[in-house]
Amino acid sequence: MEVVRGRTKHDCLARLCILLITIALLAGMIGCESAPAYSEIWNWYDLYAIRDNLGGHYLLMNNLDSTTAGYGELASGAANQGKGWQPIGTSDDPFTGSFNGQGYEISGMFINRPDEYSVGLFGAVDVGGVIQNVKVLNADVTGEWAVGCLVGKNWGDVSNSYSGGTLSGEDCIGGLVGGNSGGVSNSYSAADVTGHWDIGGLVGCSDSYGTVSNSYSVGNVTGEWAVGGLVGGNLGGVVTKSFSTSGVIGDDYVGGLVGDNQGTVSNSYSIGSVTGEWYVGGLVGDNDSLGIVSNSYASGSVTGYSFVGGLVGSNWGTVSNSFWDTDASGMNESDGGTGKTTAEMNDIATFSTEGWNIIEVASGQTNPAYIWNIVTGQTHPFLSWQV
Repeated sequence: MEVVRGRTKHDCLARLCILLITIALLAGMIGCESAPAYSEIWNWYDLYAIRDNLGGHYLLMNNLDSTTAGYGELASGAANQGKGWQPIGTSDDPFTGSFNGQGYEISGMFINRPDEYSVGLFGAVDVGGVIQNVKVLNADVTGEWAVGCLVGKNWGDVSNSYSGGTLSGEDCIGGLVGGNSGGVSNSYSAADVTGHWDIGGLVGCSDSYGTVSNSYSVGNVTGEWAVGGLVGGNLGGVVTKSFSTSGVIGDDYVGGLVGDNQGTVSNSYSIGSVTGEWYVGGLVGDNDSLGIVSNSYASGSVTGYSFVGGLVGSNWGTVSNSFWDTDASGMNESDGGTGKTTAEMNDIATFSTEGWNIIEVASGQTNPAYIWNIVTGQTHPFLSWQV
């Protein structure tokens, strides 16, 4: 038998096999340790128990509604002395784990906490916290500050989620998320939202750490100051590749997409009607000195008293490569942007000559290789991710 440095070839092969098996076992053990253990949510009792372990990982296993165990005691109008659902996590002790709704619905949640902050199914979600793939339907939610059907105050990541119902409060009130300092993406809201300051169809207020992307809103939005179809107050954040069809009514700083913009709005649009008094715009009510609007448009009707524009009511910042439909809006003026007729808004040349990432497609088709698609002669530009 061949000898290799004092050992038989058979011994060397045996030792090598043992070494490889040991490495494989260790790798498997490490992989098992890194995989999170998920707790299953089957009823309202399970959902309520999340507050006992705010760093855990959870899977919703079925729809929850008024017929599901625990609804009367925990989520109905009779629960908690008429206050209804107690939000999961607070600003002082937020949710830090993950919640995957797997596309299921949570329906009929009632919350009446008009003197409380951070109000929603989840009161507060911290950095690293993840909420995804969940639908909150037929919600009836009332709070004071940072109020949303899904999340009151978000520092984490909310994605692929949807809300519907009615929502009211004072400040930072949004159909899906109230106050946003994290990420909201691939989500939408059909909730009707009412409040005073920073009122938005999807997000109430979004600060310099907040992003809103690939999302939209369709519910009615009513407020007093900083009222937007998608975001009420964009306070240094980023809004991109998003749109709103929401009807918006407010007093001052009222916009079809964003009421008060102090951040960035790009590759977005609004087509809902906008009614206000001062600083009223089809896309943005007031664009602050730090505000940037680019590659965006508005085509909804606009009505106001002073500082009213088809695209922007009042502009102190930067507006570039953006348009409004003069026919649909009923407006020939805007403090920024370029007015175009409906026919011109249906023409790809209007946008391609301004550097938009846009391609012509056939009716009913999309081309995701481009940000914007258009059916020339038939539609205004639309985002390629839209179904």
